[in-house]
Amino acid sequence: MKKMISLLVAGVLSVALLVGCSGGSDSKSDEVKIEFFHYKTEAISTFSKLIEKFEAENPTIKVEQVSPPEAEVVLKTRVMKNEIPDIIGIGANNNFKELSKAGVYKDITNDENLDKIQPAYLQMLRDVTGLDEIYAVPYVANAVGVIYNKAIFKELGLEVPTTWDEFIAVAEKVKESGQTPFYFTFKDAWTTLPVFNVLAANTQGDDFYDELNKGNVLVGTRYKEAAEKFVQLLDYGHKNQQGVAYNDGNTAFANGESAMYLQGIWAIPEIKKANPDIDLGVFPYPLTNTPGESNVVSGVDLLLSIGASSKHPEEAQKFIDFLLKEEILTAYIQEQNAFPALKGVLQEDPSLEGLQESFKQGALVDFPDHYIPVGVTADKSLQILAQNKDVAAFLDTMQKDWEKVEDRK
Repeated sequence: MKKMISLLVAGVLSVALLVGCSGGSDSKSDEVKIEFFHYKTEAISTFSKLIEKFEAENPTIKVEQVSPPEAEVVLKTRVMKNEIPDIIGIGANNNFKELSKAGVYKDITNDENLDKIQPAYLQMLRDVTGLDEIYAVPYVANAVGVIYNKAIFKELGLEVPTTWDEFIAVAEKVKESGQTPFYFTFKDAWTTLPVFNVLAANTQGDDFYDELNKGNVLVGTRYKEAAEKFVQLLDYGHKNQQGVAYNDGNTAFANGESAMYLQGIWAIPEIKKANPDIDLGVFPYPLTNTPGESNVVSGVDLLLSIGASSKHPEEAQKFIDFLLKEEILTAYIQEQNAFPALKGVLQEDPSLEGLQESFKQGALVDFPDHYIPVGVTADKSLQILAQNKDVAAFLDTMQKDWEKVEDRK
């Protein structure tokens, strides 16, 4: 009898232990893992801190951050394999357009978060995709301006230019002093685009995209002024412009090797890493001889989308809601020198003060390369233009390549 009782007790204990283990397992099985895939490699450390805070507030949700090199190429490959991430962060460009039309993203047209976003950025999404539906929340925007070394300007007695003629005159004075006006990094082909985007956006004509939607490709004529001004600026650069890469350029400018740097504001954190003591500012490109007439190129730099096939859409939404909190977005823009897409949140970095008026006035225009179709390698064509300075050949190549893409539609 005692033996039987002992066996029963042992059995009960075993069951209790199994239940206990099972309870722990059930608790762990409640944990949900979501993938946050994005292309902002420079923001990995920023997002790591934000994810850590989110997970502390939401212990049953784990966020896996994935940000590979050539992220948009990787994303397209994964889409073809039907391995779509839960949350996707890329820019409002032609890739976003293609994936939106392919049904990769969840339709969030009625999401209440969109009421918090500045309308201009929502319109940019519609303009890029050509769709009425919204498939992403604009998170932050960037801008392209002339980054300048205030110490060099002060040393040479230079004022911030407000017209094209003044801009060239400033470059001339820097050159006459024996210093380099502009630093170029054309070893990386994409770095030809920031300056050309500003030039094209302000000179291609207001009806450029309307004509494009009608099937009329006008780059062969409408890009002429931009290409000519691009070549003109090259005369004020350093030697071996084709031999220097983006990271090298950030360091060179940080070390005072040029008075100005024709890059996007995304370069500023990298510049400051190389030289925390640099006194820099940013001013809008003055592309005409009428002060204040030029627009600042600013586009949606990071969108937050939920994969339409996500198995955890509620958790994914919870993470996006977290990122849209005012204090979280503020933390992001402070570290990444970006402009917020959210109403009521301000970018207060003193180095960006020179662009604030353009943002207040709405003197903004989207990046032209967001509308350039896949198959038209504008960066490579600009890289060649920077070498041979043959404007006619550049225009001919762009026109023919674009027409080929249009003909295949």
